[in-house]
Amino acid sequence: MTALPKQMKLGLYATATGGHVAGWRHPDAYADMGANLRRCIEMAQLAEDACFDFLFLADSQAMRGSDWDVLSRGSTRYVGQFEPLTLLASLAAVTEHIGLVATANTTYEEPYSLARRFASVDLLSSGRAGWNLVTSSNEEEAHNFSAQSHMQHADRYRRAREFAEVVLGLWQSWDADAFPRDKARGRFFEPSRMHLLNHQGEFFRVRGPLNVPPSPQSHPVVAQAGASEPGKALAAATADIIFSLLGEFDAARAYYADVKARLPRHGRTPDDLLILPGINIFVAATEAEAQAKQAAVQGLVDPVVGRSFLEMMLGASLGSHPDDGPLPELPPTNANTSMRQKVVDVAREQNLTIRDLYMRMTDKDTFTVVGTPAQVVDQMELRFHGGAADGFVIMPSFFPNSLRDVVEQILPELRRRGLFRTSYEGRTLRENLGLRSIARPALLA
Repeated sequence: MTALPKQMKLGLYATATGGHVAGWRHPDAYADMGANLRRCIEMAQLAEDACFDFLFLADSQAMRGSDWDVLSRGSTRYVGQFEPLTLLASLAAVTEHIGLVATANTTYEEPYSLARRFASVDLLSSGRAGWNLVTSSNEEEAHNFSAQSHMQHADRYRRAREFAEVVLGLWQSWDADAFPRDKARGRFFEPSRMHLLNHQGEFFRVRGPLNVPPSPQSHPVVAQAGASEPGKALAAATADIIFSLLGEFDAARAYYADVKARLPRHGRTPDDLLILPGINIFVAATEAEAQAKQAAVQGLVDPVVGRSFLEMMLGASLGSHPDDGPLPELPPTNANTSMRQKVVDVAREQNLTIRDLYMRMTDKDTFTVVGTPAQVVDQMELRFHGGAADGFVIMPSFFPNSLRDVVEQILPELRRRGLFRTSYEGRTLRENLGLRSIARPALLA
């Protein structure tokens, strides 16, 4: 039998008002996406009709920042959106195929309750759930969880490794045939098909079992976005998907090769982990029209918001340093170290001013492509066939126009080249992603 040609996997960044710091201000944007279920359903069903693999909800358990005036001017700092698992449970009832992935951090959660909530969404959706495993990079969250200070970076990753081991273990509490619900015999479940975890580690002591039956895909898919050394190590051991934010081609290809090379240490193959960079697309019939679309969104950036957003990415205040001056030397941070280093490197290598830099970061410095459908897909195909991506997470600047542009102009070109599906291959997220179900070894061994 001839093997089918490899095709891209596509996710949709579906958080609140889109991926651009000023997208919500566009005249056509749904500015209330974070609190309007009808709009969210429209978005999810549009993505499903287009055969996207999954939609992805980012999250934070605190607003990113404490300057309320600055925060009041923006929408991308987690200031007004549904709790993601609650929203996914609602979307599970109005979709049939698309995967439902949400962020939950290991710093301010407990493994048992998180495993239970995600397993429930997985069961409600008939096997379409995914967990984006992150350590908290938001120091503001400490103030919402009775903590005196934010846990140190290295400690957060040690906790995350053990947290992942507990969750993955709890998701294997039951065999597929563990619940006969045999009325005549009076046996609801088979004890011999149940597996106690009995975990005792540095941070957690969890007996189990999880009191949620397995879904058709056994347990949720695991996603991550780590770019630091601890993050890449954790992803190689635990993740099925990595969301990356690497705009430059050589850096993206080096990251791809690095992470894939780590998999054999964990008994895994390169096909067991999909690397999906974020991509922001401005597309139109002509390149000039596409550039005008980008300029229209960029022109909505409030300098105060742009500067504050940059400070959030750097984990440090820029103080009185002027927008037209260079990025100053920064004090150490306990926030997201890989993101900070990436931003600093871009500023130094390209001699950018603070204004240049925050305008560059308005879409989180994703891989941004501006042009005609053929020009955009050329760039996507280059990365897909060039060892830099297994697909992409589409990060629309705002809803609905940016997503409709991709659905109506990019997907037909991808399909014309045989690079994207015309229908779903399976019923579960794991099947549609082409991932095998594996029992991972203990992370702490």
